[in-house]
Amino acid sequence: MDFNQQIIDTFRANGGEVNEPMPFGRALVLVHVPKKDGGERIAPLAAVRDDGAWHVVGSAGGSPKHPAWVYGLRRAEQVELEVPADETNTVETVTTAVTELEGETREVVWEKFKEFSSGFADYEKTAQGRVFPIFRLTPA
Repeated sequence: MDFNQQIIDTFRANGGEVNEPMPFGRALVLVHVPKKDGGERIAPLAAVRDDGAWHVVGSAGGSPKHPAWVYGLRRAEQVELEVPADETNTVETVTTAVTELEGETREVVWEKFKEFSSGFADYEKTAQGRVFPIFRLTPA
């Protein structure tokens, strides 16, 4: 089974909690990213929740290239997210506005990702100078 599909299935089956194959806990969201051909890609992404919004980063595991979903988010004004419901063991779908962060705001959120997991800091070493795009997904 595809790694991402395994994470998606686990997320949905466990109310937004994923501890296998990796220990994400309740820190993932499923982003419904529009594709150029009119289809949709579901991307399971680590998210930092701050000030009522979810933030996701196009780290691609430290690759020197952006993940494909970044271009879909850049084209989108809104996307749907599947998120763990706050007080129940369920998943809810939320429509969100998409904003790509820049400058100091982006740097502040990037630091939060590195606090969330040291793996993000490690990605900087292999990305060949690529700046990871960060998106704020705010309930619409």
